[in-house]
Amino acid sequence: MIENGKLVSVHYTGKVKGSEEAFDSSKDRDPLKFQVGSGQIIPGFEKSILGKNVGDKVTIDVSSEEGYGSIREDLYAKVNQNQLPGDVTVGQQLQAQSDNGQPVNVVVKEVNEDHVLVDANHPLAGKDLTFDIEVLTVEDVEKED
Repeated sequence: MIENGKLVSVHYTGKVKGSEEAFDSSKDRDPLKFQVGSGQIIPGFEKSILGKNVGDKVTIDVSSEEGYGSIREDLYAKVNQNQLPGDVTVGQQLQAQSDNGQPVNVVVKEVNEDHVLVDANHPLAGKDLTFDIEVLTVEDVEKED
């Protein structure tokens, strides 16, 4: 049975709630493997599989708050045109650097004469999600001596 600390592998297909189109699926690749309670997976996904067993197949809904969070206005930024790698278009994905030097993916939301508005929110922020999940394995984590 799945509980905190267990190592699990699952196949999943994720969709924006109400959509028929999958945004991600493990069906044609290796299953997703993670340790429950480690924070590697969005909270709503992790909570929904607690108590499940090998072979269980479930469909779950995950609210945006339990998924990729709400859209945060502080993750929008105006960037001067002269700081861009040339002409950009609305919807284009770019990579920027955060204040600590880490790469951040952003999407161009608006192009103006002197600046561009970019959005660093996760593409699924603010969206409720639906996942079809099949539990493949549930294992104890090996303790190191």
